[in-house]
Amino acid sequence: MSPLSRTKGNTMVKQSIFGRISQLAKANINALLDQAEDPQKMLDQMVRDYTNNIAEAESAVAQTIGNLRMLQADYNEDVKNAQDWGNKALAASRKADEYRAAGDPVDAQKFDNLAKVAIQRQMTAESEAKAAEPSIASQTEVVDKLKTGLDQMKNKLNQLTAKRNELVARSKTAAAQSQVHDALKSIDIMDPTSEVGRFEEKIRREEAKVLGQQELASSSLDAQFNQLEDLGEQTEIEARLAALKSGGSKPAIGAGAPATTGATVDEADFDKL
Repeated sequence: MSPLSRTKGNTMVKQSIFGRISQLAKANINALLDQAEDPQKMLDQMVRDYTNNIAEAESAVAQTIGNLRMLQADYNEDVKNAQDWGNKALAASRKADEYRAAGDPVDAQKFDNLAKVAIQRQMTAESEAKAAEPSIASQTEVVDKLKTGLDQMKNKLNQLTAKRNELVARSKTAAAQSQVHDALKSIDIMDPTSEVGRFEEKIRREEAKVLGQQELASSSLDAQFNQLEDLGEQTEIEARLAALKSGGSKPAIGAGAPATTGATVDEADFDKL
């Protein structure tokens, strides 16, 4: 297979790989993350995709470089063959001139014919070398672009990895801060929803209940003492009335036994006395 045919067989494959590399290298990470429901999972997937594509691209670039080096080797060989056949043609021509000068036209013609064959092969080698030049130039351009694209992909992979690590670190920091906040909130004694706050409220209700019971008990004792005072006054009245009926003087305080009557007294009754 000629170098030109071998090159054409891989051109479309390399171009498609180059297009995919360019597309990945130009990807806007932030825009993709804004559209993602779970940025961390998407970054993980992108890192895996980039890693796989970089491995595939490296293989393609290596193969393309290998093909280019084969083309260059064939080209260099053709150039060298052209030079060698040119030297052989020159040597044969000079030899023919020597035989012709020596009066030997047969050998002179023989070496002239050899010079012609060498010139023909020189021309063939030059033609093959010239035909390979566009392919070498094209393949060199493709290799350069593939290398550039590969470097861009590696840089993008580094960005993705850094972004993924940053996102994971921020997520862990946010989770830790949330846990600390929840812990602080649970022990905030000024927070009525905290355990301490609820316990304090319970104690306050119990204290209020005790105060209410004390107030109620105090009120009940006052009423009992008032009843005792009323009973003492009534006893005194009954005792004095009994003394009057017996014709005695006013009895001493506390003397006599209480006597009860069912009659009621009207102020008008005093006017009849």
